Amino acid sequence: MNGISAGNRLIAALDTADREALLAQSVMVEFAPGQIFHEPGDPIDQVYFIEHGIVSAVAVLQDGRTVETVMVGCEGVAGGLAAAVPQVAFTRNVAQMAGTARRLDAGRLRQLAQDRPAIRAVLGAYLAALQAELEQSAACNALHRAEQRMAKWLLRCHDRVDGEAFNLTQEYMASMLGSQRTTVNEAAQSLQKSRAITYSRGRITVTDRAALERAACECYRAADVFRLTL
Repeated sequence: MNGISAGNRLIAALDTADREALLAQSVMVEFAPGQIFHEPGDPIDQVYFIEHGIVSAVAVLQDGRTVETVMVGCEGVAGGLAAAVPQVAFTRNVAQMAGTARRLDAGRLRQLAQDRPAIRAVLGAYLAALQAELEQSAACNALHRAEQRMAKWLLRCHDRVDGEAFNLTQEYMASMLGSQRTTVNEAAQSLQKSRAITYSRGRITVTDRAALERAACECYRAADVFRLTL
């Protein structure tokens, strides 16, 4: 079992005074699958501390192809780069799975980080961990097989959701992994044969977490912001 705890882990890491100061500036929002928070070029005026669900940062190429660059769940904040300086989005931020988040004006978060060193330190540690993950992912995407990358990606989803099952179509997984749908289908079949997952009608169930970890490449353990920010 993945054992997700309630609430955002960055907010939970703060002491009471800093946590209450941040929460006082935020509002709780719900989001549905497919909801877009930012498109490339949009000013990042709002940031989202995810409590439940998953938001993906997706690079969009001129020919319409997409690939996920960052996955954010309850360990992080979508639009987090704007916590340091005013930013425009480089990627599309889109909800992968429904959930809830604490929405905060980016300018107010920058002021809080300036006034409260503990908030600044927590955000800085998260962004540093995220940078490590991005650097590892560059090597992973270039060198590792589709089955390994898919296993890693499914593990990262599993880390961020409650339960063992989630809805993901092959078309969606292909767009997130930057692969052909046929490649994703072959990888999914291989993972099913190893009994790591079952997959039917767009619903994936993790049936053997240990087997899925064995199928994943080294990058799952090398740089995952979910664990680095615990």
